[in-house]
Amino acid sequence: MDNTSSAESRGRTRKLVYFFGALGGMLFGYDTGVISGAILFINNDFSLTPFLKGLVVASILIGAALGAAVAGPLSDRLGRRNLILIAAVTFTVGAIGAALSPSAGVLIFFRFVIGLAVGAAALTVPLYLSEVAPTEIRGAISSLNQLMITVGILVAYIVDAILASSGAWRWMLGLAAIPAIVLLVGMYFMPETPRWLMSRNREDEARDVLLRSRTEEETEEEIQDIKEVEREEEEGALKELAASWVRPALVVAIGLAAFQQFVGVNTIIYYAPTTFTKVGFTAVQAIYGEALIGVINVVMTLVAIWLIDRLGRKPLLLIGVVGMVLSLAVLGFSHFFLPQPSDLTDPEAIITFVCTATYIISFAATWGPVVWVMLPEVLPLRIRGTAMGAAVFANWVSNFIVSQTFPMLLSAWGPGITFLAYAGMGMLAFLFVYTLVTETKGRSLEQIETDLRKKTSFSTGKGEGAVQ
Repeated sequence: MDNTSSAESRGRTRKLVYFFGALGGMLFGYDTGVISGAILFINNDFSLTPFLKGLVVASILIGAALGAAVAGPLSDRLGRRNLILIAAVTFTVGAIGAALSPSAGVLIFFRFVIGLAVGAAALTVPLYLSEVAPTEIRGAISSLNQLMITVGILVAYIVDAILASSGAWRWMLGLAAIPAIVLLVGMYFMPETPRWLMSRNREDEARDVLLRSRTEEETEEEIQDIKEVEREEEEGALKELAASWVRPALVVAIGLAAFQQFVGVNTIIYYAPTTFTKVGFTAVQAIYGEALIGVINVVMTLVAIWLIDRLGRKPLLLIGVVGMVLSLAVLGFSHFFLPQPSDLTDPEAIITFVCTATYIISFAATWGPVVWVMLPEVLPLRIRGTAMGAAVFANWVSNFIVSQTFPMLLSAWGPGITFLAYAGMGMLAFLFVYTLVTETKGRSLEQIETDLRKKTSFSTGKGEGAVQ
């Protein structure tokens, strides 16, 4: 009876930790997705120039890049939990400030503030989840972050649709404060990750945290695994990023983070309504089409959670990028060979929606969650936060580049060549994964790091630079 009660208690603790850990992902998704509808009405109130309109959308990405870069070292210094708490406060302040903005300049500033929190959450939430989850379900639990991002995007689309008739963009932006406050209160009662505690010589606290969700035997085994890795690690953080044994892992992490954006996903997330209206959809039809895309995004992320610890990380990445390339290629070629549509029953309008949907299916079931799962998996413990900062910074810079250049590319090249260019980036992503990324399914974080050290040492001894 006691064993059953203890098991139930451990199960409840795990669920609470995972839920509040992943809630940061929902805020990430909501704040990045809500602007696609809100910007239509912000433009009416503030009479935005094209430059200011772009800046209102992109200022969150600038803040996110900076937030990710700063959050890396801070998560190593202050702890994963504490940084999520700081991000929750920043989310709350940014959401309220944006909702009350009296001018475009103030709105841009608070969107930048929200971006700082988005960048910190993008780094710290997957880091937190990967370090508290047991090895056998780490992929599924870490995928909760991406699931909550897609849920946040979907909620943003639904809120946009509900409030569209009134044009209440301030409510669209301000409602983000509610989950931010829930995150703040919930994370206050959650534990720090055992791996970070061990890195600060707080073994007793780490053991107590592990015992909340593991048996005594599992706890002692994990403590010993962490100790073994720590004995092999050198001191330092930023300087260790340049160490030869770290370099292959850093290349993989930064490459995955950058390619996740360069395959063009946010041309769908940020500009789907714009794309739909150009192929015969009315504004209302485009908004509802975007909401349907959001539903597909959530459903396929659930599929990814089911697959990731069964099929593995690398196969999913390769399968996903093939689906994305095919979707983009068909979308691109359709603009060359089909006549300009007049309504959503025309072939090009149908192909555009179907290809957008298949693209999202391919991304959401693979690259969306898998990249966020793999980033903390492939990076060493002592510099994980700092190295994650570099990878997430690359992710947000890539996001900014794609988001800013997409309208210009559409204007200069037209949709056909633009979508084919993203298909080309997808082919490069396939080659990158096939040649450089190694599988991490079913291996503890400590095993992954130990193998990295051994492989790098072996390769260096033979005069080879790549780890495969």
